[in-house]
Amino acid sequence: MIALAGTPVIRTARLVLRAPQAGDWEPWAAFATSSRARHIGGPLSRALAWRALGHLTGHWVHRGYGMFVFADQADWKPIGMAGPWFPEGWPEHEIGWSVWSAAAEGRGYAREAAAAARAWAFGTLGWDTAVSYVAPGNARSIALAERLGAVRDEAAAVPDAAAPTLVFRHPRPEAAS
Repeated sequence: MIALAGTPVIRTARLVLRAPQAGDWEPWAAFATSSRARHIGGPLSRALAWRALGHLTGHWVHRGYGMFVFADQADWKPIGMAGPWFPEGWPEHEIGWSVWSAAAEGRGYAREAAAAARAWAFGTLGWDTAVSYVAPGNARSIALAERLGAVRDEAAAVPDAAAPTLVFRHPRPEAAS
C-alpha cells in the first residue's frame, strides 16, 4: 500500500485516523461523484474527484497536516475524512469532515473522528481557534458542529464570499468536554 511517510495515526474507541493512502481512491470517488457530495461542491466528475483527492493528499505535503481518512479499526476500510484544513486563501483554520459511506451515516463516526482530529489540531499543531464552514442546507453537518460544541459565528469571514456558508466556531477541546 502506498502511503505518505511520517504522518500521524490517531486511534479512537472505534476508528483509526490516518493520512490518505492509494487505496482510498475508489471509496473517495464513489462518494465525490455522487449526490452525497453536494455540500462539498459535488457531485464531481471522476477527473475532478481525482484532482480533489490530490488536493487532500498535497495538503499533507505542503502544510504538514491535513484531513485524516477515518476507518474502522477492524478493517481499515475508509468511511470518511475529518480533520484540520487550511488551503491557500482560507480565512481561518478549519476542522472539516465528510462521511463517504452512506451505511456509516448516523453512527457517530464523524463526531468521533472530528473530535479526535480537533484535539490533535489544538494539541499537536497548537491551534488557538478553529471553525467549520458548513453549507446552509447541510442539516447533518450543522447538527454535528453543534454536538461538538461549536457555535455560529456570523462575523467570521468565509472562504468564498459568493457561496452561502455558515461558520461554526469551535471551543478548545478541554472547554467542549
